[in-house]
Amino acid sequence: MANKLRIIGGNWRSRCINFIDAPGLRPTPVRVRETAFNWLRNDIMASRCLDLYAGSGALGFEAASRGAKSVTQVENNPLACIALKENIGALGADQITIIQSDVFNYLIAEPQCFEVVFIDPPFAMGFVVKTCHLLEDRGWLSKHAKIYVEAEKSLILQGMPNNWQQLKNKIAGEVAYYLFERIG
Repeated sequence: MANKLRIIGGNWRSRCINFIDAPGLRPTPVRVRETAFNWLRNDIMASRCLDLYAGSGALGFEAASRGAKSVTQVENNPLACIALKENIGALGADQITIIQSDVFNYLIAEPQCFEVVFIDPPFAMGFVVKTCHLLEDRGWLSKHAKIYVEAEKSLILQGMPNNWQQLKNKIAGEVAYYLFERIG
């Protein structure tokens, strides 16, 4: 496994994690992660985070490195889950839990409450809006949860939950990324 990425901030700054080659798995680029975590700098410490479509684990490990109380990473690829578990062991990241599951199956189960959620599904699959509605409708979010969404720049985000306010958005290359806040 030659694929590595560097954690850019927090306790594990400059430490590397490994990830697998898999269709649809593309780690969040460094400059995008840097911007996203600047947006979330006041929200991560001691938060409960949910990393959906975890893939490489870049977003979840970055959140844990920056002081998240707990991070739940949901990923359906068994080889990606093995790599995530190996990274947990290498870093001593006891606050991270891996759930091997399809995201939609996970979200129809008994909900937990999260303050920060990362949604970074494979591009061009149409998962973003459905995922957002399941989070909202099934009760997975705290009152003022922050939701980070990463998608292909060609995606037009229509039909997002009515009580979500878009706070920020940017484009970097082929990636569009957004920060939403749940209001009420």
